[in-house]
Amino acid sequence: MKKGFILVASLMLLAIVGMPVFANGGNDAAADDGITMLFMPGIADPFYYMMEKGIKAKAEELGVTVISAEFPKSWGPEAQVPILEATVARGGVDIILIAPTSVDALVAPLKKLYDQGIEIITVDTFLGDGDYSKSSEYSFPLSYIGSDNEKGGREIAEELAKLIGEQGKVYVNTTNPDVSSVAGRVKGFQEGIAKYPNIELVGVDYNLDVQQKATDQTLAALQKDPDIAGIFATNVFSSQGAFQAVVNAGLTGAVKIATWDATVDMIAALKKGQVDLVLAQKPYEIGSLAVEWGFKFLTDGTEVPKSVIPGFEYFVQTNVDDPAMDEYIYK
Repeated sequence: MKKGFILVASLMLLAIVGMPVFANGGNDAAADDGITMLFMPGIADPFYYMMEKGIKAKAEELGVTVISAEFPKSWGPEAQVPILEATVARGGVDIILIAPTSVDALVAPLKKLYDQGIEIITVDTFLGDGDYSKSSEYSFPLSYIGSDNEKGGREIAEELAKLIGEQGKVYVNTTNPDVSSVAGRVKGFQEGIAKYPNIELVGVDYNLDVQQKATDQTLAALQKDPDIAGIFATNVFSSQGAFQAVVNAGLTGAVKIATWDATVDMIAALKKGQVDLVLAQKPYEIGSLAVEWGFKFLTDGTEVPKSVIPGFEYFVQTNVDDPAMDEYIYK
């Protein structure tokens, strides 16, 4: 919320019961101001649990209070919005750090909360086209803090093209067309792969963040086009489902797999030679930056960049056992 409401927020916070609250007193100014941040993840998965760790660590350093909302068990506004609204209704929230589960459907609920005096930072995913610098119905958030997904998609396309000798068929398994993060990854991949005239993109399937559906879709794609040479899977559930399909089909090694999100399972699969490349986002850093920028804004009105973009790391066979890479695994 805006600065004028901070004292009210501190009083309302006393009424919060039954919530997982992390109270931190490391910064006297923040404690006196009663700054409270709400983390609203997109779904229960290793990426968002890692982000929560970054949020909590930075909050402890700065002495602000963090409320972690219930992690939705499925992806979508119908799961996320009720949790968001119920948690905010308990009172005391100054700023929401949220991964919107739709570029469109979250605009109205978040604008309503913003109009009540609560600031918004979107993490991992964004509203609209993510350009909060221009005036629009979705430009009210302070910032988008997350990956450059289109860039990542283009880079994955280049790496997968090398893995398959710059020729053959490729397939994409992803989650939902109205989620900014994965939509950007698919767009970037399509742009990147279009530069290779001897590579054909034979299909894009949407699994709605259901791992078994990703497995079934990938198996169906392999049956339809048995000469698929490479697969790009765009998130945790897509990656785990697609790689399992290739293993089940007995095509490990014959089909090259590039995955997004460095879960423990994907790193183990890479070590076994079951996948060929794993892109690691930096969820811990994303969470930490969201708290840092929110804190600066609420305490002294610091202007927040409209987008803050951490980079990527890539796990491949040659570096997967490097201790320096361990910090990028979601665990």
